Amino acid sequence: MLLGAQLSSGLSLSTAIISIIIGSLILAIMSAFTAYIGAATNLSTAMITHIVFGGKGAKLVSTILSIFLLGWFGVQAGFFAQNAQMAVNEVFNFQMSENILAVIGGLLMMTTAIVGYRSIEKLSVVAVPLLFVLVLLGVYMAIQTNGMPSWTEMPSSEESLPIGVAISLVIGIFVAGTVTTPDVARWAKSKFDAALAAFLGFLIGNSFMLIMALLLSKVMGNDNLTYIFLALGLGIPSFFVLTLAQWTTNTNNLYGSGLGLSVLFQSISKGWLTFFAGLFATALAYFGIFDHFETFLNIIAILVPPIGGVYLAEYFFLNKQDFSFEKIDTSNLRIYSMVAWLLASFVSFLSTPTPAGIGLFNLTTIPAMDGFIVAIILQVIFEKLRG
Repeated sequence: MLLGAQLSSGLSLSTAIISIIIGSLILAIMSAFTAYIGAATNLSTAMITHIVFGGKGAKLVSTILSIFLLGWFGVQAGFFAQNAQMAVNEVFNFQMSENILAVIGGLLMMTTAIVGYRSIEKLSVVAVPLLFVLVLLGVYMAIQTNGMPSWTEMPSSEESLPIGVAISLVIGIFVAGTVTTPDVARWAKSKFDAALAAFLGFLIGNSFMLIMALLLSKVMGNDNLTYIFLALGLGIPSFFVLTLAQWTTNTNNLYGSGLGLSVLFQSISKGWLTFFAGLFATALAYFGIFDHFETFLNIIAILVPPIGGVYLAEYFFLNKQDFSFEKIDTSNLRIYSMVAWLLASFVSFLSTPTPAGIGLFNLTTIPAMDGFIVAIILQVIFEKLRG
């Protein structure tokens, strides 16, 4: 929803909706395949990276994924702080520091991740329907008051956003989630259930939230979600509902990060790792990672999709038989997999416009897809040359 609101200032309504649907479809396809692998093998992402990159390579990959998940936790805690500050001011006419509120939000959201996976389900069962109702009500009230926005009106040239970059940003918001989908999909009752849930969740759920936030922002002429809901008279309900929705996402972020860090610190319990990771992520929120939201997304879109490309190529085209608990090796380093990932990330960096990249060329016009596809191709080539 944060991104949906921000896309409104860089694209016309019709182009933004096209970008959202294409980006969500790509996420849906990627996550369906990664969910299938998780359900088929019962392996977490950390275990899969051990098999694909070797034990030593997995440590670097797990560190990268864990840092990005913690960065996401910090972004969400920062949004909570912005939301809470406006709510406190409206109810009590009292100003609180966003930094302090970010710390409070981060510490609260840590609790369910430490408890574990089941807490994510309990929160989601409450949060998702409430968010659905809030967003529909907000859009209805906004359109009733201000009418439908123009479908084709373009933003000023200074604010305009290339459609490929917009799609890449849409992919960036959840690509770390798609790559780490096996963490949750491994609990699914069947491979079909896992793939279908992942596909529909990203295609329908992700598109819906982005488009609703986009509409809200276009109709209200503002990209600050908290301000929009306050202007519609939904400030306090939106605070509680958005906080619940963030809580589910952040529980998942911290849970996945704890699993990744367990690869690095095997002698420390996952509960303690999650606790310390939560403190670090809360510190990121305190120091303002929320203010660098788009740059953060672009960096994720450069480095993370190739990880998924490498292990998808390995499972579907090369060495499916290696994806088992018995094949996990904690000591070796699969150099060709590491090179495929790093080279593909470099290609994505070259095709990403400044400031996150250098914009040297275009392949698919979607930098995140460039890295993903190149990683698959390189992994297959390197494995064939090696064997």
